[in-house]
Amino acid sequence: MENNFGVTGFVLNNTYEWENVDRGIRRKILGYDKDIMLVHLEFKKGAIGYLHKHPHKQIGYIVSGSFEVTVDGEKKNLKAGDVYLALPNIEHGVLALEDSIIIDVFTPYREDFIKK
Repeated sequence: MENNFGVTGFVLNNTYEWENVDRGIRRKILGYDKDIMLVHLEFKKGAIGYLHKHPHKQIGYIVSGSFEVTVDGEKKNLKAGDVYLALPNIEHGVLALEDSIIIDVFTPYREDFIKK
């Protein structure tokens, strides 16, 4: 069901289109309201989610593949089943070590991800 902030209830995989974010990275928003957002990201091997920070809390779940993940200056290699947490305004980024998938959860939602 559509509301002022997004979709609630059930979200079918084909509800939203893929969006090319950067070279080798695409994302699909799977559901959100003003307090939370779930995003599916696909990375090709070597694709970089450059270091950045934002005022949102973010949890990333590695669905498949592997990444070199940097959070607050610390680097770790994460694989399927691993998770990282970036608190508000903490610098973070990823490098795909192989073709990989992440599910990101943001709170509050990323208004900048929504096309007007």
